[in-house]
Amino acid sequence: MRDARMPIGRRERAKQHKRERIMAAARELFAKRGVGGVTTQEVADRADVAIGTLYLYATTKAELLIMVQNQKFAAAIDTGLAAAAVTAERGPLEGVIALIRPVVACVREQVENGRTYLHELVFGDPSEPYRREGLALSARLEDGIARLLSRDERIDAGDAATLARVITAIIHISTTATVYLHRSDDAVLSDIREQVQATLSLHGNPA
Repeated sequence: MRDARMPIGRRERAKQHKRERIMAAARELFAKRGVGGVTTQEVADRADVAIGTLYLYATTKAELLIMVQNQKFAAAIDTGLAAAAVTAERGPLEGVIALIRPVVACVREQVENGRTYLHELVFGDPSEPYRREGLALSARLEDGIARLLSRDERIDAGDAATLARVITAIIHISTTATVYLHRSDDAVLSDIREQVQATLSLHGNPA
């Protein structure tokens, strides 16, 4: 029985190794030239795999980008949640800003990649595995915002969920709209802060 399992284990390790090479190649090329300046053939060449092999892991360049960005997005959310945990006592606004600060930096690290990533999550096929993973990360971010808002006794769970949805929409627009492209991360975050503060104030919860 053990011998029967061994080839499967080796195949799985080989597949994982190829996936890691493809991810590393895509991450490096997208960071340098943006998703629009890279072809799938270039990623395959950099990863030292055949183009047909690459398509076993991602059938389009958009899927490659989502693979890469999902990792970055997940790490940014983890960092934000940790930061929010130590600032939430300063009020819902500060907790939310601490949470979204690394998310904003992640999306804007390479602006074309970030815009394309969010666009693909919103308008792409939600049943595609990588998009499904990205949408789950977006839901995790929204849930994290809602939980921070719920710490304020003036905000019930239902309102917190609604406000979190509004705030994630603010983040999406502020990090992808053309008018904001040439602003610094700090300027974008400051604008988001003002919008979130106004949203909370309109709800009757001054931050």
